[in-house]
Amino acid sequence: MLDRSLVARRDRPLGAAPTSNDRARVAPAPAGVRLSLRVRGAEGLSSLGLGLAINRMSAEGERFSARLGPDEWLLGAGEAELETLEGEIAAALGDRFRSVVDVSHRNVAVEIAGPDAASALNAGCPLDLSDAAFPAGSATRTLLGKAEIVLLRPTAEPLYRVECWRSFATYVHGFLVEAARTA
Repeated sequence: MLDRSLVARRDRPLGAAPTSNDRARVAPAPAGVRLSLRVRGAEGLSSLGLGLAINRMSAEGERFSARLGPDEWLLGAGEAELETLEGEIAAALGDRFRSVVDVSHRNVAVEIAGPDAASALNAGCPLDLSDAAFPAGSATRTLLGKAEIVLLRPTAEPLYRVECWRSFATYVHGFLVEAARTA
């Protein structure tokens, strides 16, 4: 088992200050745990909220699960839930072959909300973000400007979560702030 005292601290690269206007609010999401799960087939995964179609997600409280491919999920939870989540995965999957990798140190999330959130995202994201094309519960890999992101829409509200690699966090945040100003 990994000695958690040796794990690097997960600092917030964007600080805590949100950037907002009346129509689109951009803010760093709270720090949390993110796991990349690879397992063949979705059988038996509904207990973890993973019995999803590809490009769909489910969210409850701080936890979310997004199915990004036939055998790939991105799981998120509060910072203190890493061992609990790993235990739940082990219990649900038993001896099934799988790969679970903690990518918490790699990913950073930015949230953008408000009536013009989709317009601000579309300044650099080529997807149709209308309610019909990207409804609540949608999740996908895409681009925002020059950065690869995972875009999540957890609720019917105009709220999007942009997951990106830490090295792109400042760029993605700045892009969204500028796009929100002009949306």
